Amino acid sequence: MKLESLKAGALSLVFLAVFLGIWHLATLPKAESQGAVDEYARLMGKGAKKSDGFPTLEQMREAFVTHISDPFYDRGSNDKGIGIQLGHSLGRVALGYLLACLVAVPLGFLIGMSPLLNQALNPFIQVLKPISPLAWMPLALYTIKDSGASGIFVIFICSVWPLLINTAFGVASVRRDWLNVAKTLEVNPLRKAFAVILPAAAPTILTGARISIGIAWLVIVAAEMLVGGTGIGYFVWNEWNNLNLTNVIFAILVIGVVGMLLDFLIAKLQQAVTYVE
Repeated sequence: MKLESLKAGALSLVFLAVFLGIWHLATLPKAESQGAVDEYARLMGKGAKKSDGFPTLEQMREAFVTHISDPFYDRGSNDKGIGIQLGHSLGRVALGYLLACLVAVPLGFLIGMSPLLNQALNPFIQVLKPISPLAWMPLALYTIKDSGASGIFVIFICSVWPLLINTAFGVASVRRDWLNVAKTLEVNPLRKAFAVILPAAAPTILTGARISIGIAWLVIVAAEMLVGGTGIGYFVWNEWNNLNLTNVIFAILVIGVVGMLLDFLIAKLQQAVTYVE
């Protein structure tokens, strides 16, 4: 297993090197023609070079160094460090995701334990589940009348469905033998839920949690582009308005890395509760 991991890691590095090589070759003519730093772009782009087209690897390196060296600066509403922007986004995601968990897990338990309730609520779930977060945002802004709370609501409403469906499926799939044993031992319903059903359904529930956290992180970027103010999504939109493609690509990479880390944390938790029969 360790050898396979080393091989996979080495292959990933090869893919990365090939990708960076193609990037460098594709931007090489422009890199040779641009020798000096544009001072206006330095002021508008927080230290990143403003280019006529796709940024070079050197420009991306400078953008990374600039943003990472001072991630928490605050020079006004439209000029905040990447750390502050990420903090706002992660805070909204955490709150919306927590609300989704508080609703989806108990309701999923009820649906999974009651075939009648499952059949009654399934049409509503199937109708609401595929609705785009962008479709929810106008309704949220009209009813809540607060951009920050609207973003949290959109995160909640879009991330609740995978967790709800997987919780219901996991609970409904618990082996009947285990439930029959609990019934024979006259285990009370609350203890049966926590001692029998929850451990058995936990891997499936956390599968839904992984899907939901990915959707929540995906949604917050789109929501912040619409409502503005603060957050990594607003940062992307603001840098695009400044025509600073280097900072836009930097933010895209940051979004991808943070999303990967969030998924990694839930995956580790899922591995911890997964058992082999």
